[in-house]
Amino acid sequence: MTDTSAPTTLDIAEQVARVVRSNEETRKVVAEQRKLIAEQSRLQAEAARLERDRALAPWQIAAATSAASAAPVGAGIAPARVFLA
Repeated sequence: MTDTSAPTTLDIAEQVARVVRSNEETRKVVAEQRKLIAEQSRLQAEAARLERDRALAPWQIAAATSAASAAPVGAGIAPARVFLA
């Protein structure tokens, strides 16, 4: 009687090919993860910068308002010194 069942063991070349394919897929996944982690880090840095800018916005407005109001006051004091001197 002849045995027609499939062999239960793979030959060595097929096993090596599977390992090589598996290693390549692993390298691709790792490269993709590194790219995503770098993108996430960049986005987190940008979010931190925007949060800092949002927190400083009221102070920037106050400083700009102070500087803008100081110029007319200085311009008004100069003629007054001329008349009072």
